[in-house]
Amino acid sequence: MELFFRKYGQGPPLIIIHGLYGSSDNWVSIGRKLAENFEVYLVDQRNHGRSPHSPHHNYQLLKEDLHEFMDVNSIKKAIIIGHSMGGKTAMFFAVDYPERVSHLIVADISPRSYNDTNSEQLLSHSNIIRAMYNLDFYSIQSRDEVGEILAKDILNARVRQFLLKNVKRSKNNEYNWMLNIKAIRNELPNILEGLNEDQEQITGFPVLFLKGEKSEYISEKDQKFISKIFPYADIETIPNAGHWLHAEQPELFLEKIEDFILQ
Repeated sequence: MELFFRKYGQGPPLIIIHGLYGSSDNWVSIGRKLAENFEVYLVDQRNHGRSPHSPHHNYQLLKEDLHEFMDVNSIKKAIIIGHSMGGKTAMFFAVDYPERVSHLIVADISPRSYNDTNSEQLLSHSNIIRAMYNLDFYSIQSRDEVGEILAKDILNARVRQFLLKNVKRSKNNEYNWMLNIKAIRNELPNILEGLNEDQEQITGFPVLFLKGEKSEYISEKDQKFISKIFPYADIETIPNAGHWLHAEQPELFLEKIEDFILQ
């Protein structure tokens, strides 16, 4: 699948992979900062942003999309940064193609599955996707109206504002979702899936996990799981940040990344 991407700067290649409901557009400011030292690629994963839609969405496909992207753009090896779902894509890719990774940075996601029926993440995403899928754009006249409708089911204003970046307007002034909400709804169990606990250890390159202090995506139990698969991984916390740590604490997020890569 030919992914849409944005490219900035020159130097060693660095690829940033966004999370669920995200796109390359969310990472432009971070990407431009990193472009002072690197050749930065911001990709839209399938069913997101300006990349093609598909009824299928799982990490076997996402990692192969990334592999194809690197081949097409003649990137032999890259620093790979992935947030949330993008972090899972990066981990699955690193397992199968370790020779293509120079550094791996995973932002606020664990290698484990989040598919447990009592999982806060499963319940939260199910609620978000239900609200997005059920939204009727027929009489919508503005993004503000979309936000007001979503507010009935999604109480967090920051999350609503993030989701509204996916609202597009056609040449006929009709509104709709830019992302493929039907595929995401159908494939949510695959999106929340994780690495096998019996996965062999990955030791061929430096690994950094960044956790938002206020986020529940990486627990103490998860840190043990991380250390089992990535025994030499650094795990650091971004203070006063939740799951979208790169947006909430961008300067500290960048500082952690640059210190890790350039040390």
